[in-house]
Amino acid sequence: MSTERKRILTGDRPTGRLHLGHLVGSLLNRVRLQEEYETILIIADLHMLTTRPSREAIEQITQNARGMVLDYLASGVDPEKTSIYLQSAIPEIYELNTIFQNLVTVNRLSRLPSLKEMASNANIDDESFPYGLLGYPVLQAADILLPRAHLVPVGRDNLAHVEITREIARRFNGLYGDVFPEPEPLLGEVPTLVGTDGKGKMSKSAGNAIQICDDAATVKKKVRGMYTDPKRVRADIPGTVEGNPVFIYHDQFNANQAEVAELKERYRAGRVGDGEVKDKLTVALNEYMEPLRERAAVYEQQPALIDEIIHDGTNRMREIARATMREVRRAMGLDGAMKKIRRSVERAEKKRAKVLE
Repeated sequence: MSTERKRILTGDRPTGRLHLGHLVGSLLNRVRLQEEYETILIIADLHMLTTRPSREAIEQITQNARGMVLDYLASGVDPEKTSIYLQSAIPEIYELNTIFQNLVTVNRLSRLPSLKEMASNANIDDESFPYGLLGYPVLQAADILLPRAHLVPVGRDNLAHVEITREIARRFNGLYGDVFPEPEPLLGEVPTLVGTDGKGKMSKSAGNAIQICDDAATVKKKVRGMYTDPKRVRADIPGTVEGNPVFIYHDQFNANQAEVAELKERYRAGRVGDGEVKDKLTVALNEYMEPLRERAAVYEQQPALIDEIIHDGTNRMREIARATMREVRRAMGLDGAMKKIRRSVERAEKKRAKVLE
């Protein structure tokens, strides 16, 4: 891949299949920008360990990674234009994470509300809060800065983490010289997609998600169970469109915006039932998702190809990582001590050789 283009780094934890929130929040940006930027996608299995350190969870990494990459490909990610790599297979990430841990304070990390939310979702209390979870944004900074990425497509909940990365880059550059760019975050078209239950953002753990490759019958079932206006107990009662998840999804996924406008007008007037609105959403969603299912089906018939994509992307990332760490060690002077030791050993060997002569 060309090193002349600017780079994108983004990715996901391999905790399961991806959903429509991932699609509109980040994936579509990745697909669009892969034509312009050198794009690198990370399978962030080390991040998964911050909340799921069990052996059982680790054993699921390979299967989950394959499913996640399948969702990337279904969304339009082109493996010829994008490198997809396994985080734990790049030893330089561990090294850079260790260096970055010394460039940010505990107080700064403790102020991030996203960490508390992650802990709550994983049923982690203050007594069991792991050091690795506190350092999650630091490891994320290593992910982003190891390839010296310029742009990071993220959801709104990760904006603060990208700011930590920018602060660490500034701190490193100020101490040792300019090595890292300060990456810019890029929000998706819909930074946070509400879940089908209307109680918060779409989330695998909350059970309120429509997955990218759900089949038509599953989509219909999930849409049928969607939250709407709780005050509307009959179809002839005027309903609220604003903030209504069904209409949020219509706005995002229904290509027939004239139909959406007509449904909104009738809904506000009490002239359409929730069932009809949901049925039309089901049709719109399935039309939207069918090309994704078709792309997924092609790769599902060639499972070894997914492994090849991960393998090749990881090898490309290894080359990038080695180059970055050579520059980091040089800038910090970490390579100096070993050079002096090596020269000393060489001099001693020469002396011994002369004595033997």
